Amino acid sequence: QVQLVDSGGGSVQAGGSLRLSCVFSTYTNCMGWFRQSPGKEREAVAFFNVAGGTTYADSAKGRFTISRDNAKNTLYLQMNNLKLEDTAMYYCAADRYYCTHRPGHYDYWSQGTQVTVSS
Repeated sequence: QVQLVDSGGGSVQAGGSLRLSCVFSTYTNCMGWFRQSPGKEREAVAFFNVAGGTTYADSAKGRFTISRDNAKNTLYLQMNNLKLEDTAMYYCAADRYYCTHRPGHYDYWSQGTQVTVSS
């Protein structure tokens, strides 16, 4: 089992920034950030792809940055210029084999941290 504990969510005004953190118990090659709003499907925000690079949702490109510090067993999501539509519960996810944008491909998930953006 891989345990993931996220943190860093909160309430901010549009245009503000937040940095989410996710501490993992065991390293896995596939790791990413997802979000889900009430009544909507869970969607990928950013993740490490099979080549070791990063992939971003169109809505996140230019504003969000995913990174990881393996020495600290921590995954990060830096979110800048936040918009109202970024409001959601954010989750970090991990998998040993499949590095994709599909939530169903990830075996391990954090408890979620709420991000609320207001005007």
